[in-house]
This record gives sequence, structure tokens and C-alpha cells, in this order.
Amino acid sequence: MIRVKRDFTRTEWAIIQSHRTPRQVQRFLSRMAYNREREAKTCRSFRSTIAHKSAHCLEAAITAAVIMEQHGYPPLVVSLESQDLLDHVLFLFEHKGRLGAVARSRDLALHGRRPVFRRVRDLVMSYFDAYIDKTARLTGYAVADLRDLGNYDWRLSGRNVWKVERYLQEIEHRKIRTSETRYRMWRNRYLDFRNQYPDRPPTYYPNRNLWML
Repeated sequence: MIRVKRDFTRTEWAIIQSHRTPRQVQRFLSRMAYNREREAKTCRSFRSTIAHKSAHCLEAAITAAVIMEQHGYPPLVVSLESQDLLDHVLFLFEHKGRLGAVARSRDLALHGRRPVFRRVRDLVMSYFDAYIDKTARLTGYAVADLRDLGNYDWRLSGRNVWKVERYLQEIEHRKIRTSETRYRMWRNRYLDFRNQYPDRPPTYYPNRNLWML
């Protein structure tokens, strides 16, 4: 069910009211510490993410969904499948008929996207090159509406909301087919960059003008 003001704490409501656009939410999440799950695996709700002040990609997508839902956006997310099973999740939004995303990652290139895309697939493909590393490659994607989880409390639960993760793993994903030449080119570029700059994040991608950091 959609929450109302009285359901949120004063801190939570202040965050919601001071972050009214996807760009503002992206900046909020970009400043938040990345949850590397060093002590235990987590899948936190909005409430727990705000309390812990850190988020991995799914927790960030849930947080963005809750904040933006209060400003009239549906809680839609995009699940990106990878061949190495290290998937990524985005909050999906529409602005003036174009699609964009809010996202959090260890890699800047996998953060949000400006609302310039006509189709979900176009948005997804803006992540393809940057997703490639030693083992990763995007293989599929799916759009999910978190409201389909019914009364399950993915918004304010004090427990891990593993049902969200399972839901995204189980829904049907559309396959992404791309050339082996493209994949090998970007993988070789990534490996060369890593050999030269082992401690620097790669930011050499040509679509940086589309990123929303």
C-alpha cells in the first residue's frame, strides 16, 4: 500500500520532501556510502537504508522508488541480468515522454541516466559497454512494478526484504543480443585500462553526456 506522511519518521519525511526530482534523488544516493555487505548480505527497505546511511544497487532503487512515489512517480525498477550473475537494478522514471534512471553502483558509469531515451531497451543499452569487465556482460532486462508485491512491506520493513530480490530474479527477462566483436573490444579496453591504472575507475566511455550523477 502507498504510505502517507504519518507512516514516515520525521527524518524520512524530511528526506522525501527535500528530494522531489529524480536528479535530486540521484545526488542524494550518489553521496551515500556504498553498501559493500562486508558483515552480511542485505536487502534493506527504504527505512533501513536511511537508518544505515548506505546502499547497494537494489537498496538504492528501492529508496528511489519510495521517495519518488511520494511525488507521483510509479515505483518501477529495471533489473539488468549479467552473465556472471552480478546483476544491477535501476529505478525507472519518465519525464516529458522520455525515460531515465536513478541508480547507485561502485562504478560511476552504472549510476543514473538522464531522461532522453524513447524505449527501455535504449536505456538498458546505455549501460552495456560500461558493464563489461573481466566477467560481466549484460544478457537481459526486465521492468518490474514493485506494487505487484501487494501488501509486502518493501518500503518500511525493519527486516531484509528478500522477496524483492527473489521477485526480480524470477520474472521473465528479455534477452539482449549483441555482437561478440563489440563485447571483446570493450573487454580488452577494460583489461588494458586496469593494467595501467589498477586503482582508478574507468570513465572513458563515450556516452558520459547521458549520465546522471
